[in-house]
Amino acid sequence: MHNMKKLLFPLLLCPLLLFPLLASSSADTHVAKETPLFRRELPDVPGKEGLIETVVLAPGEVVPTHRHKADVFAYVLQGSVVTQLKGGKAQTVHAGEAFYESPTDVHIVTRNASTTQPATLLVFFVKKTGAPPTVAEEKANAIR
Repeated sequence: MHNMKKLLFPLLLCPLLLFPLLASSSADTHVAKETPLFRRELPDVPGKEGLIETVVLAPGEVVPTHRHKADVFAYVLQGSVVTQLKGGKAQTVHAGEAFYESPTDVHIVTRNASTTQPATLLVFFVKKTGAPPTVAEEKANAIR
């Protein structure tokens, strides 16, 4: 019985030690801080809705490859972001400038151009009603 306790203790302890490591690794792979501001179904476009949100990228933040499966109009309120769509060239978009993404675009580069200041965007989506506004690329491939 004493040997069994010696064997069970490490087995019970292992999940307790691994959980913080797993939790921290998933926290590091988030997609910018998105704050929904307004959502409305579009009566003249059945099955679609408009969504307006702010997106804040922390200093130096890099967002994993993703897509929106929506028409996206983004306006940079503060700071600068580097953005690149699959098949396109990287561009730096500054405060007061805007960019567009189509529902088929894959966003391969999204990062805050500054390592000391946050970047804030005002983003307007036209998307399928109830669909998530942002999907990590590996999840987007699974949906197809």
